[in-house]
Amino acid sequence: MRNYQRLAFALPFVLAACGGTESALTGDSPLLGNGQCSVTAQNQRLKTFMERSYLWNTDIPANVNPQNYSSIYSMLDALRAPQDIFSFILTEQEYQDRFVDAVFFGFGFGRRDNVDDGVIEIRYVYADSPAEQAGLNRGDRITAVSDVSMSEWFSRIAAGTASFTDVFGPNEDGIERRIDWIEPDGTERSALIRKTQVETNTVMATERFQVDDKEVGYFVFDSFLQRSEVDLNNAFDQLIGVDELVVDLRYNSGGLVRVANQLASQAAWNNVENEVFVTFQYNANFDDQDVMFSLGPGIERLNVNRIYVLTSQQSCSSSELVINSLDPHIEVVTIGAPTCGKPVGQQPTQICDKIIYAITFQTVNSAGFGDYFDGLPVTCAATDTIVGDWGDSGDPLLAGALHHIETGSCAASNAFADADIMMSLEAKRLPLTQDPLLTKFETRH
Repeated sequence: MRNYQRLAFALPFVLAACGGTESALTGDSPLLGNGQCSVTAQNQRLKTFMERSYLWNTDIPANVNPQNYSSIYSMLDALRAPQDIFSFILTEQEYQDRFVDAVFFGFGFGRRDNVDDGVIEIRYVYADSPAEQAGLNRGDRITAVSDVSMSEWFSRIAAGTASFTDVFGPNEDGIERRIDWIEPDGTERSALIRKTQVETNTVMATERFQVDDKEVGYFVFDSFLQRSEVDLNNAFDQLIGVDELVVDLRYNSGGLVRVANQLASQAAWNNVENEVFVTFQYNANFDDQDVMFSLGPGIERLNVNRIYVLTSQQSCSSSELVINSLDPHIEVVTIGAPTCGKPVGQQPTQICDKIIYAITFQTVNSAGFGDYFDGLPVTCAATDTIVGDWGDSGDPLLAGALHHIETGSCAASNAFADADIMMSLEAKRLPLTQDPLLTKFETRH
């Protein structure tokens, strides 16, 4: 028996009609061999659930016959509303690995493809992973894998004759690849790296900076997972007494709402205690539900009156919730690019050995605002150019935050320059085709 928590992808509470406990679903999975878990039975159960709990249940296409679909995955595609790009399904094991145990088999890095330059840019590296042990860091650029240049790999992938599974191998224990890379200072490196089980730490870096007479705390937060409760406490322990706080959510695609609540509450407790953190709005079958700011397992409280958040299009879901929920209560300054635009979330629901992540609620803050499907705007525009490891003074997003702390203005020389950056960012913005958290899983190895 397992408990499935709501994510925002995942709320901390169940539907108001279901009681008020911490778990969104409890119960044993039916035996896979019995009739309850035939394909048609699973499809019917999904349809019943969607008709009752799906946020856009009135937009479900009519006359969807469960017998006409060969899998529960295709059934979900048939049921989803036209505006829904976020709903998806995981297996029980995928849920356990990604959100509970926070592990996967791999080298332990996240990639960003730079096809024009023929390199893969390293976005982040997990602590104690094979990649870190081999010397890979954020800011390094992979030039070749298995003695094949990345330019050649990109050409093969574009032609459909290869995939990233061919490049890096399946995420299985013992898979090896020789990887060549260049460090930011031009040093060329090469290593034979072997995949093992990687623990996905959710705080990537924590630092303190001095800006004039102010001490500035900075931490990079990568995911809102179960282990994040401890990771956040460790980060806040290192930032006691800071005057300003910069939270880097540029690659954080979401996760547990209760962890978002913990982060926001630990940052600004004196300003948010006894205030509404978020209101969950459901379909007409359920009453709306207010959730108060809560420290949860959080310990240290910085009590800042202003927070800086570094964002990109990958900043999604619970990352956006932190920004939107704090906005009515303290000054929130965002630096980077507009966020992904996901003011909705899922209540994980089990059907046989599948965990269903169908959209079941929309979130609004205490001022009643939650309409940001086009993303939350930024205070100051900045391009996420990867120049080195976390905390590098040349990082445009971090430099933009420190500049604003020092001067009270954006780093761009004038409003026209800021507008030019925004136009460039919008030109590079790609339409979302799936929940960004799935994209994050697909781009780590």
